Amino acid sequence: MDKVIKIVGFTGSLRRNSYNKAALRAAQMLLPENAVLDILDLAEIPFLNEDLEAQGLPASVADFKKTLSEADAILISTPEYNFSIPPVLKNALDWASRGEPLPLYGKPLAIMSASPSMLGGARVQYHLRQVCVSLNLIPLNKPEVFIANANTKFDEAGNLTDERTRKSIEALLKALVQNV
Repeated sequence: MDKVIKIVGFTGSLRRNSYNKAALRAAQMLLPENAVLDILDLAEIPFLNEDLEAQGLPASVADFKKTLSEADAILISTPEYNFSIPPVLKNALDWASRGEPLPLYGKPLAIMSASPSMLGGARVQYHLRQVCVSLNLIPLNKPEVFIANANTKFDEAGNLTDERTRKSIEALLKALVQNV
């Protein structure tokens, strides 16, 4: 029996009806047979504060780091805020980069972005790749998944309705599992 690849996914969006959360849910249904995807919610992770850190890791941060440590790979689906990384995502990555263990170090990463814009969050992906250098996360170069005009790719319930996007996500997940 093949090893089951454990992927942990999260998004930089806190919005209830986020297209990026919907993309992660779609990814759960499009995984290769030998993979599972656990989607994390970053809402409870407090902003990084060295005074808070000095008192001991907040439980939400400790749980986040533990879950990342147990993962074989990471999947991030994120919106673009002002041509960059949303604060909630950058904050979570910053927490994961501090102290021991360093749960992201050397892990393969797949990136998706969904946006109602025509660029589909392309700029955030390139900025996130810069941050990956410091974290020693190993992002996949190809395939790239930019879900442009996301408001036309998901129905009102958040279900992916676009076949081309479905195939792109499947290809990304297959490549991620192959890089574990």
